[in-house]
Amino acid sequence: MKRLLLALLAIASFGIANAQQYALFGTKTMFDAFENPSQKSFTLDSSRKFSSNFFLPYFGTNAVNKGSSEFAVRKLAQEGVFDTRSLPIGTGEVNHFFENSNIYVATFRLFKSYKYQEEMGFSWQIRSDAHIDYTNETLAIFDSFERFDSNKLYTGIFDTKGYQQSYHQLSFTYRENWNKRLAFGLKASVLSGILYNKLNIYDSRLYIDPETDALLIGLNGTYSANFSDFNEINKKTFSPNFKNPGLSFGFGTNYTTKKGLFLMANIKDLGFIWWRSNTQRTTIDQSKTIKNIENNQSNTNQQIQDIFLQAEEPKKFLAPTNAKFDFFMSKCYGFYKPALAVSKNLFYKGGDVAFVNTFIVNDFSGSLTPLYNFNGVFMVGLQGKYQTPNFELFMGTDNLVSTGYQTYGLIKKNAYTGRGPNGASFYMGVGIKFGNVVNHPQFADIIPGINDKSDGDGFFKSLFSIFKRK
Repeated sequence: MKRLLLALLAIASFGIANAQQYALFGTKTMFDAFENPSQKSFTLDSSRKFSSNFFLPYFGTNAVNKGSSEFAVRKLAQEGVFDTRSLPIGTGEVNHFFENSNIYVATFRLFKSYKYQEEMGFSWQIRSDAHIDYTNETLAIFDSFERFDSNKLYTGIFDTKGYQQSYHQLSFTYRENWNKRLAFGLKASVLSGILYNKLNIYDSRLYIDPETDALLIGLNGTYSANFSDFNEINKKTFSPNFKNPGLSFGFGTNYTTKKGLFLMANIKDLGFIWWRSNTQRTTIDQSKTIKNIENNQSNTNQQIQDIFLQAEEPKKFLAPTNAKFDFFMSKCYGFYKPALAVSKNLFYKGGDVAFVNTFIVNDFSGSLTPLYNFNGVFMVGLQGKYQTPNFELFMGTDNLVSTGYQTYGLIKKNAYTGRGPNGASFYMGVGIKFGNVVNHPQFADIIPGINDKSDGDGFFKSLFSIFKRK
């Protein structure tokens, strides 16, 4: 329990909130095209045929912690000190931590055919998602059991649940126009699991006997993981070895009305991972007496962890990916482009509603994005972008205020810098197009899909025509 909880909270100290860089939706960047597969990223008569990030940074990472543990987590993140004396205990008050990151290690995209504006893409991503609901007492017991009153029975104070899952995602994307207004796209991925933790403590109790100097703790729940100790994690753990394989699928569409209203909808990353290498699923149903606890916090912590370790049983299991449903709409009014984005997780808690305000001046744009997360957190994002038909550079944050506090607090090493939910968010990307220019047929001798003997219906045209014939 401690290793899962503190590992997730430590992520926040590195600034790694569950947002998806909504200011990049509808921008025709590579990120937009890979995340929303119906989107195109090439411009006729201007763009070159291929695009890639050439292993340059292309990522987004976010984390938020909300609840009465905010100061304790801020002190851990900004001063490196684990101190829970500020936490009220005895009530079982619940805190919420959630995190996600999306790192595009490598991308390659090509313009396939003029006729249906067909584009194909290949990408290698590293994804991570986490959400944990934990009590104040769950933190406090690992700091100092002396905070708990002797000769008093506590119940339900360690009830904690959450998960963390990270994996490689190797994907193929394809999109095409159905007509001038309607487009479809798909994304098919092979997954390779990296790390997995899932904890659910649904019944707990604690009693400290002052006469025998002993601590009685009882826990009921389940714990699943693909490693037993952090010492098992090394460089090989993070390589895509497919010992824990999986699949995911995404499908999207967009439509532009005659009045210029752009509508887009996606089902994203609908899939699973079969965790089968070095996995264990623990059923916890026991009470443990820890003796001689006075002045022996480290031994107490280890024996609490042993409750999980001693009950481990090897077992394979399936875990769903954090699939989402996204809806996006936007319209340009000269230099101003407002947009509304709604995203909802399908299998896990969470989702967002964002109002993106983008201001465009030539090749430069800036976006201000108020965002409400369904976990009860309000954020404001800020983004700057420079984009030409053959180059893109963007940088931003989905959580401007908390990221500013977090950064300043880390520099000053002062836990009293900042207030409200802990959090940090940052994303950036660089993309470059190369090769021949993708010209309109009247300006070129050879156009893919016109006179290079690759004529024919597009994939979706052919697919729907099969059902039509039937």
